[in-house]
Amino acid sequence: MALPRLFPRWGILLIDLVLCLVALAAAYLLRFNFMVPPHEVDLLLPVVPLFLLIRGASFLIAGIPRQMVRHTGTDDARRIFLTVLAGSLAFGLVSVLRFFFFDGFYFLPRAIIITAFMATAMLLITSRIAFKLVHLRSRGAGKERVRVVIHGAGEAGLITKRTLEREGSAKYEVVAFVDDAPQKAGKRLEGVMIHAAERLEALLADEAVDQVIIAIGKPDPEHRRRVVDACFAAKVRVLTIPPVNDWIHGQLSAGQIQEVRIEDLLGRAVIEFDQQAVRELIAGKRVMVTGAAGSIGSELVRQLAQMGAASLVLVDIAESGLYDVEMDLMSKGRAANLRVLVADVRDRARMEEVFTAHRPQVVFHAAAYKHVPLMEAQPTEAVRTNVGGTRICAELAAAHQVERFVLISTDKAVNPTSVMGASKRVAEMVVGAIAQGCTTRFVTTRFGNVLGSSGSVIPLFRKQIAAGGPVTVTHPEVNRFFMTIPEACRLVLEAAAMGSGGEIYVFDMGEPVRIADLADKMIRLSGKEPGAEIAIVYTGLRPGEKLYEELLATSENTLPTHHPRILIGKVAPVDAAVVGKQVEELLTKENDVVVEAMQRMVPEYKPAQH
Repeated sequence: MALPRLFPRWGILLIDLVLCLVALAAAYLLRFNFMVPPHEVDLLLPVVPLFLLIRGASFLIAGIPRQMVRHTGTDDARRIFLTVLAGSLAFGLVSVLRFFFFDGFYFLPRAIIITAFMATAMLLITSRIAFKLVHLRSRGAGKERVRVVIHGAGEAGLITKRTLEREGSAKYEVVAFVDDAPQKAGKRLEGVMIHAAERLEALLADEAVDQVIIAIGKPDPEHRRRVVDACFAAKVRVLTIPPVNDWIHGQLSAGQIQEVRIEDLLGRAVIEFDQQAVRELIAGKRVMVTGAAGSIGSELVRQLAQMGAASLVLVDIAESGLYDVEMDLMSKGRAANLRVLVADVRDRARMEEVFTAHRPQVVFHAAAYKHVPLMEAQPTEAVRTNVGGTRICAELAAAHQVERFVLISTDKAVNPTSVMGASKRVAEMVVGAIAQGCTTRFVTTRFGNVLGSSGSVIPLFRKQIAAGGPVTVTHPEVNRFFMTIPEACRLVLEAAAMGSGGEIYVFDMGEPVRIADLADKMIRLSGKEPGAEIAIVYTGLRPGEKLYEELLATSENTLPTHHPRILIGKVAPVDAAVVGKQVEELLTKENDVVVEAMQRMVPEYKPAQH
């Protein structure tokens, strides 16, 4: 049921017409120096009904009474101005017709039409603005006052200011804008002073600011970090607006202004790859993704769906996740060539059916068990999926003459201390062995932790903070490399395009992040104080975990590629016959014997003592 209007439309129309009469009277008084001759009044009175009819008809046609007066904006003001102008032009036309074709008198004098036009437009617009200001003041009466600094004095910043003014839950007062563009400093935006970004710390110290809102469409990560650090130091809450394409029907709402995500602070400047080679590889091809319901697999599918594949086959054993991916692509109109299959990569017969029926030309193998502590307790399952599933898919790819096979590996395969890491290193060896003497190009990609993926530390910390703590960190010095899911998938796609076969591609992920620092920042972003309001508790390293992850990203053990952030890891060549025999034996072992067998295959594997 629609809510009743604060004022009926006919009432708005009536007030507008009264204002038109006031403007007309004012025009006559100004034209005749406040001494209107009686004969002019006699000429005016008979035409007043037609005057009101023309004004009223123009307002109704333009929909002026349907505008929400309390939300009057520049578009509304422009429409009122043009409508009043159209009505005034109509008066001029009627005057000409009357003068030449009827009684030789003008409908209204020309000077009166011009003056009344300006007065009417001014009255209608200013009355609406005045009502809007009164409405905003009345809404803010008795409500909490929130003083805000907006970082970004562009279009997004202006829209954010107006959105806050419409918000009814609190009385927002924008005390300043700050902007990185020096030419904007010292100017005003809707009456609010714009300051240089360097002045932010001083503003936070002097203005008793409650919130800082980052209102930039694509903020530079380094600038955003500086803003957040300044807010942390001043103990001021920092928020951000979502990207424009996430706004609801192109409109920003106050509910969309949210806390800065930790992913935005950890991310580097976005690394864009040349997608042309990838498109040339994918366009018109039959592509298959295993593990398509997972964090990496589902994002791969989303990116591949935009590249013109002839068919896109999604394979996973998790039917709920597959359904979610399918629905997401259908909602975006990208499911025309989609094939969604529930299948287990460990089931050779089933995967043979899939390869035979769909004849993929490019395969992205993302199916794997990845949770370190779970796999530490169940090594047999880790090996069956991560090694056995990879072997089945790689052998079928070779047998069916797939053009390219891309294995998605992990930094935990380097000098592994966990079952999961060791199993992924063995999977890399399996792919390297099968690649020998084969027309299929086998490529491996290896990267670190993915921000926001299922089971990663960031979602866990969010839940713990929402529950009031404590936030659990395994060790004060533990650190990890991080990358975003889109970056990880672009790496995979780039590797697929550039690989000639047999390479292990390593991503230069920059500096590692201390997990304790990560927890501290996430608590502060939530508006809480670490230690005082939410405790950080150290629980000790879990089975199989390292203090430090490695990527082999050094000049001594990597080779450069045409992309400065993608390197080729130098690993010892494998003997296909030996690896094949060892894997066959490995897949018959269970539990502790499996661990011992992997140690023989991967001498650098040093299981953690637990």
